[in-house]
Amino acid sequence: MSAANDNRLPFKSLDALPLFATDKEIAVAVVGRTTAKYWLTAVLPTLERRGFPAQDPLHAGRAVPLVRKFYEDYFGITAGFAMAKPGGEEKIWQPKKKRSA
Repeated sequence: MSAANDNRLPFKSLDALPLFATDKEIAVAVVGRTTAKYWLTAVLPTLERRGFPAQDPLHAGRAVPLVRKFYEDYFGITAGFAMAKPGGEEKIWQPKKKRSA
């Protein structure tokens, strides 16, 4: 696919992708068309070293449910109200205390 065709790739969220999707489809779903090329070349190799789901050669793509699970774990979404930064630092949400008069 040429660079001119990259901008024509329709945006789809992870929910709208097929069960197995190409890296380019996943990139567009995760970061959008304008940042997809950077994500593919610079971010994806780093994510793969951190456990990003591997390509399935039989299906010529990555399993989208595993990609979603990876991001849920990566950002701490499955950990209740704990919010994790990409570097791994967690900040637990606590309600503000009321001031006494």
